[in-house]
Amino acid sequence: MSDEGSVSAQLDNLPRYRSMTAEDLDHVMAIENEVYAQPWTRGNFHDSLMAGYHCRIMELAGEVVGYSVLSVGADEAHLLNLSIAAQWPRHGLGRELLKFMIGLAREFMAYKIYLEVRPSNLAGRALYAGAGFREIATRRDYYPGPGGREDAVVMELVLE
Repeated sequence: MSDEGSVSAQLDNLPRYRSMTAEDLDHVMAIENEVYAQPWTRGNFHDSLMAGYHCRIMELAGEVVGYSVLSVGADEAHLLNLSIAAQWPRHGLGRELLKFMIGLAREFMAYKIYLEVRPSNLAGRALYAGAGFREIATRRDYYPGPGGREDAVVMELVLE
């Protein structure tokens, strides 16, 4: 293989980020429905796009492998959704997408990022803690669940 082909293959393995559009919603919904028992609706994503939230797509070799939604206002950011396709576990893509979204929050002058995560989502909590988020509160009965409602753990990251 030539050096040029090798470089091209390496570039295909690097995540690329772009703004989400309405045309992405079929891909987004496929991933959302695959990874969550109580997924966001298409309307939730559409409303986020219409509200001007920072909705980003992560691609590898032209394939949508993840996405995230971030709202920023009053010097604070709220990470509303961060998801990676189920066929890409343990590749570090969640960490990379989170790092990208933290950078985006900084770019828009946020000094803190907040998020909610299910207490049962141990992988998500570990991901966020590994990025420096700390648990600061609990929201009672925040999430719908199969046997009723589930609390949310509120996490915060102070940006410097």
